Amino acid sequence: MSELITDVDDTTFETEVLQSDTPVLLDFWAQWCGPCKAMSPVLDELASQYEGRLRITKINIDHNQKTPKNYHVRGIPTLMLFKNGKVEATQIGAIDKGQLRQMIDKVL
Repeated sequence: MSELITDVDDTTFETEVLQSDTPVLLDFWAQWCGPCKAMSPVLDELASQYEGRLRITKINIDHNQKTPKNYHVRGIPTLMLFKNGKVEATQIGAIDKGQLRQMIDKVL
């Protein structure tokens, strides 16, 4: 995982995601999830391309159950793009870099 990607948990979610001055892409994932692992290189690449304009964070749903429950996460990977504390876009399932860039660019 890139040093530009931050791990968050149920206790740091509000500060790191909802109160962030920069838009945040949050990846709901689990260690056992193959499609989640497939998304990692894409997220690493986008973290450097959008550095300073977008923060990318990850939350492990096996270790943190409050936040996924609050956002009705039913499948992983689920990617949610937060801006000013609100969900602006959601993607369920693995997607390619081009599709993810389109989702990000619409919000930025």
